Amino acid sequence: MQQLTSYLCGTWAYGQGNTRTIHHAVSGEALYQVSSEGLPLAGSLEYAREKGGKALAAMTFQQRAKMMKAVAKHLLANKEALYAISTETGATRADSWVDIEGGVATLFAYAGLAGRELPDDTLWPEDEMIPLSKQSQFVARHVLTSRPGVALHINAFNFPCWGMLEKLAPTWMAGMPAVIKPATASAQLTQAMVKMITDSGLVPEGALQLICGGIGDLFDHLDYQDAVTFTGSAQTGQKLRAHPRLIEKSISFTMEADSLNCCILGEDVTPDMPEFGVFIKEVVREMTVKAGQKCTAIRRIIVPANQMEAVKQALLKRLAGVTVGDPSLSEVRMGALINVEQRDEVQARVNELRKSGCEVLCGGSLDKLVLAGNRNSNGAFYPPTLLYCADPVTNQVVHGTEAFGPVATLMAYQDTEQAIALAMMGQGSLVGSLVTADEQIALQVIRATACAHGRMLVLDEAASAESTGHGSPLPMLVHGGPGRAGGGEELGGLRAVKHYMQRTAIQGSPSMLAVIGREWVRGAKVQEALIHPFRKYFEQIAIGESLLTARRTVTEADIVNFACLSGDHFYAHMDKIGAAESLFGERVAHGYFVVSAAAGLFVDSAVGPVLANYGMENLRFIEPVKIGDTIQVRLTCKKKVKKVQKTPEDKPHGVVIWDVQVLNQEQQPVALYSILTLVARQQGDFVASV
Repeated sequence: MQQLTSYLCGTWAYGQGNTRTIHHAVSGEALYQVSSEGLPLAGSLEYAREKGGKALAAMTFQQRAKMMKAVAKHLLANKEALYAISTETGATRADSWVDIEGGVATLFAYAGLAGRELPDDTLWPEDEMIPLSKQSQFVARHVLTSRPGVALHINAFNFPCWGMLEKLAPTWMAGMPAVIKPATASAQLTQAMVKMITDSGLVPEGALQLICGGIGDLFDHLDYQDAVTFTGSAQTGQKLRAHPRLIEKSISFTMEADSLNCCILGEDVTPDMPEFGVFIKEVVREMTVKAGQKCTAIRRIIVPANQMEAVKQALLKRLAGVTVGDPSLSEVRMGALINVEQRDEVQARVNELRKSGCEVLCGGSLDKLVLAGNRNSNGAFYPPTLLYCADPVTNQVVHGTEAFGPVATLMAYQDTEQAIALAMMGQGSLVGSLVTADEQIALQVIRATACAHGRMLVLDEAASAESTGHGSPLPMLVHGGPGRAGGGEELGGLRAVKHYMQRTAIQGSPSMLAVIGREWVRGAKVQEALIHPFRKYFEQIAIGESLLTARRTVTEADIVNFACLSGDHFYAHMDKIGAAESLFGERVAHGYFVVSAAAGLFVDSAVGPVLANYGMENLRFIEPVKIGDTIQVRLTCKKKVKKVQKTPEDKPHGVVIWDVQVLNQEQQPVALYSILTLVARQQGDFVASV
């Protein structure tokens, strides 16, 4: 039997004593022995901080993004080796796709987000300048910096790849190393992926370590800069959350626990509507994907009482067509549970639900199991099981007992208010779904139940065509939930990166904040341009470089001509009597004329390094511009972002963000905004993809 090694302090090693055995989910064959006893568990934390942490923290966000994209490409290129191991966990090809390629997609997603939105720097200015004084020479802004700690990720058995990568992506992007502790039951797949990453040489040494087995006294060695995440049972999570070391050091702890997620069929939906079929398909899919071993799976099916019989028959018919068995068989649609122990746990929970009064409509015990191909198996198979609760209002067990397998319970409601009450009885869920074609029902249900859910899906015929489904967490959306679901939050785009960083409010003068953030802010010192900045290449433009333009006096002819050109004849510009009665007291120039005239003042018209106008942001009109007013523009380089040269043929360039202040004759701002220009770089830096 193979020994499953851990990767700690730069070495693959196997512990001694207190071994556990991993069995093949389909055949029952003993595959691996697992032990972490005697390994340098505590030492791995210091190794991560000193080696991986310092290396990652020294990398800019853009460099981390490139690293993660390269890792994702490497994993995709070698994915078939991971698929082969995934069959040992009882997963079908479709199940494994969600886990393996879904996890890799999360790496790609975070690399893309960072590439578009984060600076090529190690410090992340989170917001704009906040004035703290009348003259705005005492200001503040929030910045995010990497914490010199380590993230300990304790993961569940159901998604050995995705569960690791969805936490690893924001952790690495934050500049923090990680120690991964996968659930033993599927640790061989996590280990294979970690080995694939470390062998690639794409990540700094110490940025990723792996513990196969127990964590021993690891919690006793955590410090205040560290972070812990946990995915699994609420009971285990609550025990870990209360660890004295976490409390003493105020260590960040994020928990995602299994929850009694619901799917509600709206009162408006009848069997002849497309939404009815959408509902049946969604419920059955969530019951059978990964053999129901998903923290986001539908456990409570809430339907109108007058549609109960139709829903029962439709679900039973569709479930009868689900083939269960060895995932290697082409006809199989649902594989095995992770192991026999999990199968027995599911049976125990089903027995609890039956004891509480729930009726078994199909499945419910191993003697109801029919395997594809009539093969006898020692595997951890369990039949799709549909239960019916006749009295969900008083039956508390059905809202608090989860069978973590292909099991869900039907329950009826009398009106939408009662459907809302039943959904809320889950006491906090990762996700809830509502299938309806009625917008008012959607309005009522979502507004009432959103507080108890981390994510909610509203399905009608239009959305169903492209929906990713009830049980699919996405990188750009929050994954987590209140109450029973653990009270944590993962993913959510760049929100997740911030969980692993330190937010600090920096106060001082604008000039000091500009230097600290490497980003010019209004009120900071400027460097007057001797050469028009549009005549300079990307590398030549300095942060804080500024141009004060010539002046232009606005005339009545300007306003009339712009109105004719644009078609904008709004009364405040064209109607002398109407304008006199307006808040302006007289006719004023169009706001967009002011912006256009400003461009005419600061743009250098000759051919040069500026390639294109890339956009405008945060436009605000501060004061009206009246006939006879004189405007002038101060153009200042606020920030620069170098863009990746994807092919040798691409013209190397970057984005320059310019602060634009349009001033009147009294030097008061009349318009404030930023423009973005694509500016050519003098030198390319194309690197072939890994």
